[in-house]
Amino acid sequence: MRKVPFITTTIFALSCFSASASLGENQLDKGKVTAGGKPVTLLGSGVATGDQAPNFKVVNADFTPVTLSQFEGQAVLISVVPSLDTGICSLQTKYFNEKVASNYPNIAMLTISTDLPFAQKRFCKQENVDKVQTLSDAVWRNFGEQYGLLIKDMGLLSRAVFILDKDHKVKYKQLISNLASEPNYQEVIDTLKTL
Repeated sequence: MRKVPFITTTIFALSCFSASASLGENQLDKGKVTAGGKPVTLLGSGVATGDQAPNFKVVNADFTPVTLSQFEGQAVLISVVPSLDTGICSLQTKYFNEKVASNYPNIAMLTISTDLPFAQKRFCKQENVDKVQTLSDAVWRNFGEQYGLLIKDMGLLSRAVFILDKDHKVKYKQLISNLASEPNYQEVIDTLKTL
């Protein structure tokens, strides 16, 4: 048995704990999300439709930092999932990759989760996800903090979809009320058509 993965996992878990311990509760979306029929507490700032989207810092499959500002002048769809290793998150990511991304080539399509980049890379290879860019919030939890989506005591992001216009104003926000449900894809597509 190798010792390094355990140490890495332990350090990762401790960093998740310390990051979430210092965040305040998202008052904007308080009481709006449930898991297994019970409400969950979302940590971070929270954003509303019409807000200027906060910049964020995540990493790609190579642990290279990626920020929202890198998509300057481009509309952005952000699909947020708790973990790509779960059925609904997989369906959501594959839907945007297979049914949406090719119809809107000028819109940056991002999927953000707290999965480690290694797991995201493996998922994309196994599921042929090649049009949506998967990004990890595992390192700094900065996206979860800025958008108010970090689930307290779980270290996961709440399921959501955001559409930002070319000026990165939040044109559309869908916070899925039940973590076990898929987004309303038609609403997302209808909004994309207006960009």
